[in-house]
Amino acid sequence: MAEFKTKVESAKEWLVEHKLRTVGCFWLGSVTGLMAYNWSRPMKTSVKIIHARVYAQALTLAALAGAAVAEYYDHKSGPQVDKRYAKYQFPIDAYSHKD
Repeated sequence: MAEFKTKVESAKEWLVEHKLRTVGCFWLGSVTGLMAYNWSRPMKTSVKIIHARVYAQALTLAALAGAAVAEYYDHKSGPQVDKRYAKYQFPIDAYSHKD
């Protein structure tokens, strides 16, 4: 029988596989949103840009901390770890030193 995943499970799986891309998109979205928010406030343009960048950096650090926590718990998940990172590992006997 085929195994069906819910939308939440498939979104979680995609986020686990693309952590840095998610953080980058979060940063870009937060900079854009904060620029739009700051544009409505009466400040100089340079101050608006600096404030948006600083706020976006703080949000990105929070997202990176969340990604680090997710990575920590992801590594503790047991047998899935071997299967997930197998494509990055070389076989033990690939480089024989006996020759």
